[in-house]
Amino acid sequence: MQSGKRVKGINYAKYGYLFSIPFILAFLFFSLYPTIFTAIIGFTDFKGVTTTSFNFLKEPFGNFAGVLNNNTFRNSFMNTLIMWTINFIPQISLALLLTAWFTNRSRKIKGNGAFKVMFYLPNIITAATVAILYSSLFGYPTGPVNSILQSLGIISSSYNFSTDPWAAKLVIAFIQFWMWYGYTTIILISGVLGINPELFESAEIDGATPRQIFFRITLPCIRTILLFTLITSLIGGLNMFDIPKLYVPNGGPANATMTTSVFIYQQAFSGTYLYNRAAAASMIMFLIIAALSIIVFYLMRDKYDAHARKLMRKQIRANRKVQKGRV
Repeated sequence: MQSGKRVKGINYAKYGYLFSIPFILAFLFFSLYPTIFTAIIGFTDFKGVTTTSFNFLKEPFGNFAGVLNNNTFRNSFMNTLIMWTINFIPQISLALLLTAWFTNRSRKIKGNGAFKVMFYLPNIITAATVAILYSSLFGYPTGPVNSILQSLGIISSSYNFSTDPWAAKLVIAFIQFWMWYGYTTIILISGVLGINPELFESAEIDGATPRQIFFRITLPCIRTILLFTLITSLIGGLNMFDIPKLYVPNGGPANATMTTSVFIYQQAFSGTYLYNRAAAASMIMFLIIAALSIIVFYLMRDKYDAHARKLMRKQIRANRKVQKGRV
């Protein structure tokens, strides 16, 4: 190659931009625009099916105050929080147990892949199918669950799970747990497989037990994966809609299974079509989820890493002051 000659290369970046245009257009039209429009109409009087125009309220936060003072909304938020908590605690516990089992170096489990597929299968079944399935399982007066409980002598007569507030909540929480524990397990296993094997080998040479390895090495190394799992589960749980809506329509007994998403749906698409109230409720839930996510990030932060970064920033500021003093 002769010096002084400039070799013209092919700029592939433009092709990347071209391929990203469909996604950008879809995001702008189907995601960003509806989000901004929802935020705007939360401050207006926009309601009714045939309404094409709206006006901003004299009291900008009137819709937000109305939603927060609504007993049904507060009840639906508590229902959502309770059902998510009841679902997530056993979900993450079972996922960690299965992760420890499948990643144990001393055990070689046969059919490892088949087990993972079986665990993940409930997650790919549509919510409508799952709701129909569990409606049949917990059917009243005849259903497999009622038949089993009666044969075991636990109940004397058929029990209607959909009319008891706490029974309906527990069933919905169990359905959510059944649908998502496999996904959580796969995510955690992937995180463990990304850990440097030399850490486990060194621990085994030093005589560490599998329990010590899991709690002292595995869990600290997958802190980021656990944070991701908790945040995504929190967002999905507080937006719970399909199973509560399909399993027990209209919020169930005494609105015991009404979630915030079902409340928003009813405000927007039933009765008086209060799009402004539904938008305000959506924005309130957005702020609540954002605040809870920040709290979770703060509580699960790496304290040693945060302390090291703080010291590094102090050192950088001190070096800058010294350099300014020399100048």
